[in-house]
Amino acid sequence: MLEVKNLTKKFKDFTTVDGVSFVVNKGEILGLIGENGAGKTTIMRMLATMLKVTEGEGKISGHDLVKEPESIRGEIGILFGGEVGLYDRLTARENIMYFAQLNGMRVCDAKKSIEELVRELEMSEFIDRRVGKFSRGMKQKVAIARSIVHKPSVMLFDEPSTGLDVSATRLIQDFIFKCKSEGKAIVFSSHSMVEVEKLCDRVVIIHKGKVVQQGTITSLKAKYNNEDMEDIFVKLIGGSHEQIS
Repeated sequence: MLEVKNLTKKFKDFTTVDGVSFVVNKGEILGLIGENGAGKTTIMRMLATMLKVTEGEGKISGHDLVKEPESIRGEIGILFGGEVGLYDRLTARENIMYFAQLNGMRVCDAKKSIEELVRELEMSEFIDRRVGKFSRGMKQKVAIARSIVHKPSVMLFDEPSTGLDVSATRLIQDFIFKCKSEGKAIVFSSHSMVEVEKLCDRVVIIHKGKVVQQGTITSLKAKYNNEDMEDIFVKLIGGSHEQIS
C-alpha cells in the first residue's frame, strides 16, 4: 500500500507540490490528472525517492518515504514515458540484469526472474541482442522487464504511453492491468482522459500543485452530473472545490 499526507515540494521560494494527500491500496490504480506543470511528475519523483520531500510524510509498503529511501527503492517499479533510458551497447538481458542488481537482487534470482519475463513478454528473439537498433516496441518491452524484474509491490507510471503507437500503447495498458491483477498498488499519470477512464479505479485531480478533487470516475460524474471526464477536468482546474472523501 502507498499513502502520502500533506506531501510538499519547494524549490527555494517556489512551491511545485502543495499539501497533496492520497492513498493507493493493493490491486488499485490511482490516476494523477493535471495540466502540464501541475506537479504530477514532481509527485512521482518524490515517490520514487528521486527528489527529497520538503514537507509532509508518506509510507510505501510499510517504509517511511522520508526516513527509509533505500528500503523504498526495492519496493517500487518505475516506468516513465518518453526516452526509455536503456544502454544501447548492452544487450536486452544485460540491461535488465543491471537494474536487477541495482535493486539488490542476487544474480541467481535475477536470472530466474529474467527468464520468466522473456517468456511473458515474448522477447526470446532479441533478448541477447544489443538494444541500440531495437524498434520502439522492443525497447518498451525491455523497459517493462527492467521495471518489474525485482518484483516490486508498488508501480509508478508517469505518462508511459507518450509517443507510442497503438500496439505499443496496448502493450503498456495490458502490463498495467497485469500489475493490478497481481495486487500491486499503482500510481498512473496520463494526458489521455480516455486512457485514464479505461485504467483507473480512482483519480486525483491536481491544479498548480494542489488537489482540487479526488474520487472514483463514477462518483465524479455523478457529483457534477456530467459523463464527460474531460469537461469535468477543465471546469475543476478553473476553480477551487471541496474534496470527495
